[in-house]
Amino acid sequence: MSLSSALSIAQSALLATSKQTSVVSRNVADASNPDYTRRIAVVTSTAPGARAVEIQRVANDLLFRQNLSALSAWSGQSALYNGMDQLDLSVNGVDNASSPSTAIANLQKALQLYATTPSNQNLGTSVVDAAKQVVSSLNSGTQAIQDFRTQADSQIATAVNDLNSLLSQFQDANKAVISGTRSGTDVSDALDQRDALLKKISEYVPVSTFTRGDNDMVITTKDGATLFETVPRSVTFTPSAGYSAGTPGNTVYIDNVPVSAGTADNITADGKLAGLLKLRDGVASTMQSQLDEIARGLVTAFAETAPSQPNAAGLFTWPGAPAIPAAGTLVDGLAGTISVNAAFDPSAGGNPALLRDGGANGAAYVVNTGGASYADLLISYGNRLDQPMAFDSSAGIAVSSGVSDYAANAIGWFEGVRQQASTNADSKQALAARTAEALSNDTGVNVDQEMSLLLDLEHTYQASAHMMKTVSDMLDALMSAVG
Repeated sequence: MSLSSALSIAQSALLATSKQTSVVSRNVADASNPDYTRRIAVVTSTAPGARAVEIQRVANDLLFRQNLSALSAWSGQSALYNGMDQLDLSVNGVDNASSPSTAIANLQKALQLYATTPSNQNLGTSVVDAAKQVVSSLNSGTQAIQDFRTQADSQIATAVNDLNSLLSQFQDANKAVISGTRSGTDVSDALDQRDALLKKISEYVPVSTFTRGDNDMVITTKDGATLFETVPRSVTFTPSAGYSAGTPGNTVYIDNVPVSAGTADNITADGKLAGLLKLRDGVASTMQSQLDEIARGLVTAFAETAPSQPNAAGLFTWPGAPAIPAAGTLVDGLAGTISVNAAFDPSAGGNPALLRDGGANGAAYVVNTGGASYADLLISYGNRLDQPMAFDSSAGIAVSSGVSDYAANAIGWFEGVRQQASTNADSKQALAARTAEALSNDTGVNVDQEMSLLLDLEHTYQASAHMMKTVSDMLDALMSAVG
């Protein structure tokens, strides 16, 4: 071997070692970055004694897709469960203190107490006050639900804007990958950036991807709508300024294709958008329907009756009074418009004794004609609260029951879906963590392994440097001999 060949080999080795060391150092520096993928410097021989270093990026497409799916599921489930927590506190209060069920239970107690001493009009006033608390619970619950739906609408609009921004950033990263691939330069950093953006996009909607020539990536949703192909597809949504009971929410569109909230249940959601849509149009709307059915049941239970006339609204009234709502028919927004009949309210000039005697809607309804100890009508009102009646099954509770039991069942329904949503959130969070850990173990940086490799490279560098020094000494000796 000639001295020039030996020198060339030593120089090539030093250059290769330098590039390998640079890659290892970069790996160590970004070991704590969750979006960084480990690089490997692969040395190949291009000619006798010549070496080239190719930087390869470690990847595991299967684990990455699983992680994207898990992130989407966790994000949607988290949005769903957190929204339920907020909704529960807004409508039912701490430990259900402000729920209609609690207020109705207090009304029953007041009725029972009044029935024991019908001559005590202070007890009659207490019944009216308890009825006002029931009305307040229903009115404020309706307002809280519609405010929540408006807030969810605003969050959907923000999520849509964020998603459009992420897609725009993804386009820039994808262009960098394509350009680098075509020119043959290292695109590892651009691929890391693109994957990081893809993780964020998957938090809003579940996605699928495939890669075309030049590493060009296409993104579709789980339902098959194209989210990105060369350019971002438009994600559109028109928020509403406010909501009233029964008002449907606007749809989110991806490339003019409606975004689905997923399955019909209220306990699962894939992606933040689906979670918010399910809260706005599923959970909250069902709760509103249940409040409306409770209000309808109260108007019906306290309706005044007479043999010669149909039922007419009594203690509880509504905009359709004196008629009472049709049995088994949902009246949207009734819980927000129900009120206490002024004829019974002493603060409005009414007489609470009408609860005992009847006659709020005319003389034909008078039941008691002067007995101060008459309690039959009071007892019948209390019994009607427990008497089974028909409720609209679209409100989510199909069991036939009295108004008081229905109100309690409404709390049970909500706690049931919230508990299931919580269980699903925990399991999906665990899955997201496990898939992220598996992906990190396979494609992330192990600092101990990198430091060990750095020591090997140091020895290689020392050997190459020693070889160059030997060649240098030999050249010096040759020049001295020639001179």
